[in-house]
Amino acid sequence: MNKQFEVLKKSRELVLKKIEGLSSEQLHKIPEGFKNNIAWNVAHLVVTQQLLHYKLSGLNCLASDELIEKYRKGTAPTEIFTEEEFEEIKELLIGLPDTLQEDFDAGIFTSYNNYETSTGFVLDSIENAIAFNNFHEGIHLGTIMALTKLV
Repeated sequence: MNKQFEVLKKSRELVLKKIEGLSSEQLHKIPEGFKNNIAWNVAHLVVTQQLLHYKLSGLNCLASDELIEKYRKGTAPTEIFTEEEFEEIKELLIGLPDTLQEDFDAGIFTSYNNYETSTGFVLDSIENAIAFNNFHEGIHLGTIMALTKLV
C-alpha cells in the first residue's frame, strides 16, 4: 500500500506545482467547452478522497460538510474562493494524504460500504478505494493541466 500513498502524494504535489503563481481570476475562470475551473477541481479532489475513503468506511470526513456539498460529484462552481479559503483547500490537499496513511496504518478502516463509481468500478474495500482514488486524481490532474493552458 505504501506505493499507493506515494502516488497520491506525488499527484497532489504536481497539482500544486501546476497551479503555483496563478491569480484568483485564473483559478476561477471557466474556459469555453469546460463546466468547471481549476479551483473547483482542486476542492473536488479533497472532497472525493474524503468520501471514497472515510464516508464509505462509515467514518467522519475530515473536510467540512459545506465543502463536501459544494464540490462533490455532480456539482459545478458557484462561488469564488477568497485567497485565505483557497490556501486552506491547498493545505487540505497536501496534508490529508498523510492523515489517510496514518489512519490506514492505525487500522481504523475496518469496514467498507460497496460503491459503484460512475466509471463502472465497484469499490469493495479501502484498498480498492485508495487505488481508484489515484485513478480519479490522475483524471483531474489532466483536466487541471488542460485548464492552465487556457486561463
